[in-house]
Amino acid sequence: MPVILMIIHSPQPWREVNKSEDRFYEGNIEAWRALEDAYKAGKLRAIGVSNFLEGDLDNIIENCEIKPMVNQILAHISNTPFELIEYCQANDIVVEAYSPIAHGEAFKNEAIKAMAAKYGVSVAALCVRYTLQLGTVSLPKTANPDHMRDNANVDFVISDEDMEALRNIEHIKDYGEHSFFPVYGGSF
Repeated sequence: MPVILMIIHSPQPWREVNKSEDRFYEGNIEAWRALEDAYKAGKLRAIGVSNFLEGDLDNIIENCEIKPMVNQILAHISNTPFELIEYCQANDIVVEAYSPIAHGEAFKNEAIKAMAAKYGVSVAALCVRYTLQLGTVSLPKTANPDHMRDNANVDFVISDEDMEALRNIEHIKDYGEHSFFPVYGGSF
């Protein structure tokens, strides 16, 4: 049975993510061609990327045969790369929003908590619903069955007015213990 999805996790080594001007275009083309070969051989059902910006995606699209099927990106209330999401969607690349609850930092935001209360849902459910309404696939992470059920409690719709308010909530400046990850340290 083939692997369902394989991705290039970052266009740059983690220590250089969005700090270096070197976007590693040639290396990404080579890595992508290996994924294309595995996909064509039936070893993979889908191939994609993670943390790729528009230029990184252009590099693959312009120089390879198969465009990325997925781009996994950090996207949540207070940190939503709208232009990147729109770019991916315009190019038929599925956006997977990882860390939709901001590694728990969303639980500390009073505006997010108030909005969740308005809808009678948890902060987690509001955060997941937000990313879904942006047209992304939401990837909350938990091993706790109760949290899994709560994360799936998204059978409500956030109004256009409230989505606009959530789009404009102040950016999280500190991800606490997770700030050491390049994508949380202000690099993305």
